[in-house]
Amino acid sequence: MSDLGNKEIFAKNLRYYMSKNKKDRNDICRDLKIPYSTLTDWYNGNIYPRIDKIELLANYFNIRKSDLVENKEKQMSDNKRIFPLLGVVKAGYNYLASENIIGYVAIDKNLPDPENYFALKVTGDSMQPVLYEDDLVIVHKQDDIESGQIGIILVDNEEATVKKIIKHENWIELIAFNSYYPSKKLDKNTKFKIIGKVVEARISKIFE
Repeated sequence: MSDLGNKEIFAKNLRYYMSKNKKDRNDICRDLKIPYSTLTDWYNGNIYPRIDKIELLANYFNIRKSDLVENKEKQMSDNKRIFPLLGVVKAGYNYLASENIIGYVAIDKNLPDPENYFALKVTGDSMQPVLYEDDLVIVHKQDDIESGQIGIILVDNEEATVKKIIKHENWIELIAFNSYYPSKKLDKNTKFKIIGKVVEARISKIFE
């Protein structure tokens, strides 16, 4: 069955190319003279755009029309594992919900529980020179990791952060690789939650 006309697939692809090109809805509406409400309906998968609007967006992102309308997951090889790529991880909602997925990542590994992996785009410079802005990390979902491993952790209901986690007797320490950022101590009085272990990192230019 053709993916043409599939609103959800188009919405996921649109969100992916918006994130990749660092464009928000206001940018696109201003540049292409598209009503904000119309773009929001495309973005949320409520309606499917006309073919001329798909072509307009494809030219804007310098991609093919098929890149916007075809299922990226189907296009990837069957011998690869496919994981959702998230823009951010926040507390208080299902971070693997479809509206937070900006694309998909393929891994050439035979993993026993692929449903428990996701990819996350790095923001900020606290993990330089190991991880840079827009690099990707592959994360295994788990609520605990061993001391010294790199994990994804939610602190005080903010967005998740990527840090090296050191465990002490009654507290844990979050360590940034960038020496400009001091380590952070989390004790029983701090609300935090480990949500995964980083198992692989990829530099962003691989995906250009």
